[in-house]
Amino acid sequence: MKPHRRKRLGIILFIAAGLSVSVGLILYAMSQNINLFYTPTQVADGEVEVGQRIRIGGMVKVGSYVSAEDSLQVRFETTDFVNAVPILYEGILPDLFREGQGIVAEGTVDAEGVFHASRVLAKHDENYMSQEVKAALDAAGAAPENHQLSPQPES
Repeated sequence: MKPHRRKRLGIILFIAAGLSVSVGLILYAMSQNINLFYTPTQVADGEVEVGQRIRIGGMVKVGSYVSAEDSLQVRFETTDFVNAVPILYEGILPDLFREGQGIVAEGTVDAEGVFHASRVLAKHDENYMSQEVKAALDAAGAAPENHQLSPQPES
């Protein structure tokens, strides 16, 4: 092989190796930041690894909201009307957060099955529900229309 062709082949192989390493590092970085969406039933069934960063969506279970008196920590449950998952969150909740409404929370699940949220997102108007939450509730056969979302008035 002539020297100039050998040099050109070396340059091409060096560029190809550099691109391969770059693509591999980008894919590895992206895989670390993926937040997969799960329903409360999937979390309760153990489909999520402990410590894996995920998003969970459902309806806030009526009567489950408890706020700490000396901090911003709150505890509530999200449900898809089949199973419920307890969520711990420390911070200010969105203005539209309330029991019986749809939410999506981001965070991790611990060994006891408690979801530790780093962020909580609430719906923005009366007719909106996250497409992921709506699809998950429909797949579970648990449409919100079929369940009572607010407490019965006492007579």
